[in-house]
Amino acid sequence: MNIVKTLPLLFLLFSSIAVHAQEADIVIINGKITTLSDENAEVQAVAVAGNKILQTGTNAQILKLKTSKTKVIDARGSRIIPGLFDSHLHVIRGGRFYNTELRWDGVTSLKKALQMLKEQSARTPEGQWVRVVGGWNEYQFEEKRLPTLAEINEATGDVPTFILYLYGKAWLNKAGLKKLAINGDTPNPFQGLIEKDTEGNPTGLLVAEPNASILYSTLAKLPELSHDEKVNSTLQYMTELNRLGITGVMDAGGGFQNFPDDYGITDELNKEGKITVRLPYYLFAQKKGTELADYSKWTGMVEIDDHGHNGFNDVDYYVEGGGENLVMDGADFENFLFPRPELPPTMEKNMKEVLSLLVKKRWPFRIHATYNESITRFLNVIEDIDRETPLNGLVWFIDHAETVTDENLKRIKALGGGIAVQHRMAYQGESFIHRYGKKGALAAPPVKRMLALGLPVGLGTDGTRVASYNPWVALYWITSGKTIGGTQVMAKDNTLDRKTALGLLTYGGYKLIKDTLKGKIEKGYFADLAILDKDYFTVNEEEIKNITAKLTIVDGKIVYGNEEYKTVAPATLPVIPAWSPVKYFGGYQKN
Repeated sequence: MNIVKTLPLLFLLFSSIAVHAQEADIVIINGKITTLSDENAEVQAVAVAGNKILQTGTNAQILKLKTSKTKVIDARGSRIIPGLFDSHLHVIRGGRFYNTELRWDGVTSLKKALQMLKEQSARTPEGQWVRVVGGWNEYQFEEKRLPTLAEINEATGDVPTFILYLYGKAWLNKAGLKKLAINGDTPNPFQGLIEKDTEGNPTGLLVAEPNASILYSTLAKLPELSHDEKVNSTLQYMTELNRLGITGVMDAGGGFQNFPDDYGITDELNKEGKITVRLPYYLFAQKKGTELADYSKWTGMVEIDDHGHNGFNDVDYYVEGGGENLVMDGADFENFLFPRPELPPTMEKNMKEVLSLLVKKRWPFRIHATYNESITRFLNVIEDIDRETPLNGLVWFIDHAETVTDENLKRIKALGGGIAVQHRMAYQGESFIHRYGKKGALAAPPVKRMLALGLPVGLGTDGTRVASYNPWVALYWITSGKTIGGTQVMAKDNTLDRKTALGLLTYGGYKLIKDTLKGKIEKGYFADLAILDKDYFTVNEEEIKNITAKLTIVDGKIVYGNEEYKTVAPATLPVIPAWSPVKYFGGYQKN
């Protein structure tokens, strides 16, 4: 080979590649772009090539990267942020049922909620149910009260109806009681109550005392959608998340979400390149007594470091680890209507068996833990395991941690853990204060202290069955300290400024799992971003929870656009089945 003659050809080849690499597929101009980067914190324009951020800068700088094939999007002065990453949401389970659910999230009056219930009952066909499944409480209503069973029965008539309220209780109308054959002889389940009237007949009220199994086991008996309807439902739910600016989620599993069977819909969508949120997920133990067997089976089935590729995109869809439930003995439900549950003495042995397996297999894990008392006992187990099989940088974190103490925060840090916090207090703050007092709520959870200690912290929602999946409510709560009913539950001194809070809901979640190059609008980072309909940094705090996206990009592709950007956005997918509440009301209600 003549090296002298070959060098110019190689130079031309590499020059051509370099020029091509500088060509933008998408350019967004005229924006107020919050990059969350350490450099160039706010810029005017951004260029995307493939699925990465090519460059940020001024309009003039970025327009130089435009070609005849480049899609140019004018932000018209709107605020642009990195796509939101919810570190705790139940998307895979929630997607399967989304089209069946009437959402009261965001509804501001009980009168309207009952009217929605009546309208939906009129269109729900024989064999199906009306269901309201979490994301609301009475304090969001101007009436400041819950519906009565009489009101529910009047609105729904002969159509079976189930309404879930937090982790505390649920209502079945008369038709629902009949459909499930619940009568005066039906026994109360463990730590649950089927309320009876003076005649010994069920009223329709189901109460968690304090275990929420009575609520979720009842919900699991309701009819499911067909396969095609579940596919549509999951796509509709992901679009709803995109509408709120969400580009990624850590799925925390959930009760009655069995692996691998109940993952078939998202498996199918991933193979077709149709998933529109990054979706690393955790495997959640389902049955008391079989937890170790389940995790032994799962760790044998799943290669934890194999994130796979579908040939269409780099949207993450893979098993991230085990949790949030590892053993049923460790379930400390945050039902603030009842006293804190005392975990059984068998918890430590059972937890150690499962965690020892995961640590040896180098599986990341997360643990649901509401109360400091539970966290103390969990940390005792983790420290014991660490002495035998060092964690040595293994990804792990605590979920929730509303009442965690400074001492336990330091223990978590020493073990290399992190914390995922959610806006559950925005929905249960009043209930917490009624049981534990105002003082206990002032730093529940103590997010500011977590950050001061240098702990990795991610922010999320824990939607859909208790809190809403709307991440802007989380940002409202953590910056204002208020519940959705306007109660000042967190002390102002413990709230976060808006930029810090946004960081926890973008790159903060990725830091929890040590995933780099995501959560910022910076050269070389994955192109996940949202153009907002209101400026998060300047609107009054009450408006924060009503923010939505005008346009959302995931992995370099436009996945959602409102009316303003409909010419560049994917076409709206029709909702099926035809009676679906989503078709008539949508998801989160913007009053």
